[in-house]
Amino acid sequence: MRLVTYTLGADPCARRRLGVQAEDRVLDLTALAAADGAELPADLLGLVQAGGPALETVRRLLADRLDSGVGLGPDAHALADVTLHAPLRPGKIIGVGLNYVEHVAESHRTLDTGRDRPDRPVLFSKPATAVTGPGQPILHDAGLTEQLDWECELAVVVGRRARRVSEDEAMDHVFGYSIVNDISARDQRRSGQWFFSKGQDSYAPFGPAVVTADEIEDPHDLDLRLSVNGEVKQDSNTRHMLFRIPRLIADISSGVTLEPGDVIATGSPSGVGAGFVPPQFLRPGDRVEATIARIGTLANPVVDAR
Repeated sequence: MRLVTYTLGADPCARRRLGVQAEDRVLDLTALAAADGAELPADLLGLVQAGGPALETVRRLLADRLDSGVGLGPDAHALADVTLHAPLRPGKIIGVGLNYVEHVAESHRTLDTGRDRPDRPVLFSKPATAVTGPGQPILHDAGLTEQLDWECELAVVVGRRARRVSEDEAMDHVFGYSIVNDISARDQRRSGQWFFSKGQDSYAPFGPAVVTADEIEDPHDLDLRLSVNGEVKQDSNTRHMLFRIPRLIADISSGVTLEPGDVIATGSPSGVGAGFVPPQFLRPGDRVEATIARIGTLANPVVDAR
């Protein structure tokens, strides 16, 4: 299933709703549950936290509606008539640096990182306040950065509490997948620390949907691409990850408890702006589109923050 958070129309103050997207329609899951007399959490984070039984209720409600012969019915809205938002507000976002072979070489050449491939995942964090949704602006503050960069990444949404889990158990803790654009102010790294460089407001565009894990047979074989103003900058596949999702979950959970709704941004392939000769960075007026197969496209404009 493609689970989304949406509002009707373009009013930013409208009530946010939990929905499931089926092609070009979005079905209101809260209304569907109410009509059936079932109970569901009001938002996607609550649904993730509620676990397997709540997800099975969604599957049953959707199957019953489709089997009824009336299609999605009156609770469905045309995708063009809704505004999608970030699917949920994570408790924490854990980023993974240097997780694609070619990006290791690119970063060593342009960002002063080590030459050798890391032997353990390189981890950092982004605050929840960095999250912004599809179509929402990436803020360019010229007083803070002249090197605003992009990174298209597969996002793993945690579905079950994970503490010291093994690689063999790790995938049982995955709820689904989405897209994070790991925006970075390259000139705001401080003594090798990345938090301010990667954690500023709007630096974690997230969405447009969370696709449940059962819909993606192999998350390590997904094409991913990023374009700026229609020009492709990144073009790769998740098969090139150095550390795959089970290793990431096992490594992170060895010392940090992962909770339902947490997000792991699994790293960027090569093609970041800092890697071009000369370097290319985002400016107000640019439009960034991050696309991952089976998930969709996350598009955001870049705007002047001042």
